[in-house]
Amino acid sequence: MILMGVRWTKIYETSTTGNMPTSTANTWSEGINSGGGLVEFLQLRYDLTFADTPVAASEISALIDNLRIIANGTVVYDFNAGFADKLVAGPSQFGYLMNHIGGRVVEDPNQAATKTRVGYINIPLGLNLPQGVNRWEIVVNWAAAAQAIDTGSMSYWLRYNPGAQKTTTVVPATSFTHAIAQEQVVVRVPQNTPKGSVVTALAIFNDSEADEYGSQGIRINQLSDFGIPISMYRSNNGDSRNGIMWNKGSTDFDDTQTYSTRLSGAIVIPVFGLTGGDIVLSVDSSAVTTRRYLPILTAAVGGKSNEPVRQTQGVKGNTASATLDGSLM
Repeated sequence: MILMGVRWTKIYETSTTGNMPTSTANTWSEGINSGGGLVEFLQLRYDLTFADTPVAASEISALIDNLRIIANGTVVYDFNAGFADKLVAGPSQFGYLMNHIGGRVVEDPNQAATKTRVGYINIPLGLNLPQGVNRWEIVVNWAAAAQAIDTGSMSYWLRYNPGAQKTTTVVPATSFTHAIAQEQVVVRVPQNTPKGSVVTALAIFNDSEADEYGSQGIRINQLSDFGIPISMYRSNNGDSRNGIMWNKGSTDFDDTQTYSTRLSGAIVIPVFGLTGGDIVLSVDSSAVTTRRYLPILTAAVGGKSNEPVRQTQGVKGNTASATLDGSLM
């Protein structure tokens, strides 16, 4: 059976420059209503023009320091970058994560207009929303751009897809301040997540564009008896095959995307559906630094798409019985 009904719906649009990234750090917080259905993706589309190039060697996603999504009172997505800055010299940590876990972050290269950036951020959710009015609270914390915003527009879209099979949850990160040593890190996995959730991947972000690992790398206790070098993780997750793509500040004369074999300071490690609680790692750090550890959880989509509000308890009606109530009959 082929499931039909994929559709895009715009739920919000703004041209208020105070919500956009600019030369100082700022926060964009929006409350939005939408209809019901099975939401596969939340998309942010942006078309922004600055006084000059806002990020010389990267794209707008490099300025996303934090992005939080709350649907009907439940936090369903909570991203915190280790490093978000106008001086990012490669792909962003945010884009790197999204492009690894089934989302998509892409910005159109345009060497003739480097101060204008048009891009699309697709965040995988897999949420069943009930019929009627649903409430979104979306908060974006922007790091400072290299230039002030001039004009632009941003819009949120939902992609409804009754054929979506997985719910994706990015939970709050565990932060750990490392010494120059091999240390144990316990990554907290919250239990108030969708039923049947498992940890599909673990993202690790340093606070700079540098790996700063020792020879023993990272050992995830549930997956290996040995420390694994960071280059081995990159060979396993697809990074080493030019698996990372981004717009390098619209500097390519052919208006093409740039490819890389690594994002220094960031790694996404598949962990094959870990369950049972927190994740224990042994991390060999070659520098004093702070890393953020973000579990990515997935679960089978539950419930029915766009299920209407209805009664679930019946009331028995029996006039014959009522007539005899209180009598000796």
